[in-house]
Amino acid sequence: MFFKEIMGWFSNDLAIDLGTANTIVYMRGKGIICNEPSVVVLRKDTKEVIAVGAEAKRMLGKTPASIHAIRPMKEGVIADFDATGEMLKYFIEKAHNRHSFISPRVIIGVPSGITQVEQRAVKDAARSTGAREVYLIEEPMAAALGVGLPVGEPSGSMIVDIGGGTTDIAVISLDGTVVSKTARVGGDKMDESIMVYIKRRYNLMIGERTSETIKVELGSACKFDHHEPKTMEIKGRDLVSGIPKTFTINEDEIMEALQEQVNTIIETIKTALENTPPELAADIVDNGIVLAGGGALLSGLDVRVRESTGLPVSVAEDPLTAVVNGAGKMLDDLELLKRIAEGQ
Repeated sequence: MFFKEIMGWFSNDLAIDLGTANTIVYMRGKGIICNEPSVVVLRKDTKEVIAVGAEAKRMLGKTPASIHAIRPMKEGVIADFDATGEMLKYFIEKAHNRHSFISPRVIIGVPSGITQVEQRAVKDAARSTGAREVYLIEEPMAAALGVGLPVGEPSGSMIVDIGGGTTDIAVISLDGTVVSKTARVGGDKMDESIMVYIKRRYNLMIGERTSETIKVELGSACKFDHHEPKTMEIKGRDLVSGIPKTFTINEDEIMEALQEQVNTIIETIKTALENTPPELAADIVDNGIVLAGGGALLSGLDVRVRESTGLPVSVAEDPLTAVVNGAGKMLDDLELLKRIAEGQ
């Protein structure tokens, strides 16, 4: 115990947004030091780690039978415990310049709908890397802190955190979550929807990296009248002939492909609003809804939410890093961390 405390003096504490799509690491005193995809490449027989992060993502869909490229996080929770442990170990060692003997304090952002079993799995994975203390913080609360919402005030703030695996919605007041809703919808489900749409409409099979690129380049939640639909040339495999093929798709087609996922997010927001106490609901009319997470970057999503709820809607200044920046603030304020942990 004493040895761990001594090591703590030489450690730089970390905040980690352990996301389905990306893992972002924040170091106290330095800010964000690492932002890489949540992907691990292993040998199937020996389970030896070949690559993690950005290098591993380049191998997705391109590995031989003896090598397995996996995303250890699924819908915001651990799908592969061993691979998650290896991934966390990689990021923590990278943060400490490969000095694995240093024991940091670690705060990890997790979805609000996570079960006790899933919480234990995340904590065990972090402890297996040598972390001396592990705290879990719900992602909507961390995102609210990260975008500067007044979470400690007796006033209602609504945050919608759209990640790779889940959409977490929370109404926050006095350092606690009053209403919380989670939908298992996020960037990954949007990618899947694009793949399914193209397969059904064009008899063409595309990979998940191509689907993600299409979403980023052409994805939108509503139609804009003031410009011609953007187009994009993509490559895939023809399911009839089996031969690689190139074809062009446009923005309107991708908007149609994403409608189901967008509607699910909007319906979950409405459900959270229906469950919000009247006084806090009145505050949200004034303060509006803030969108965070990578999904908040989907073109026109704020417009769709505004039209559907009649409330002011804004996108966070840097939605991708909202969770990790909020968790990072707690590294400097352990009293705040304790208050929020009690309010969860």
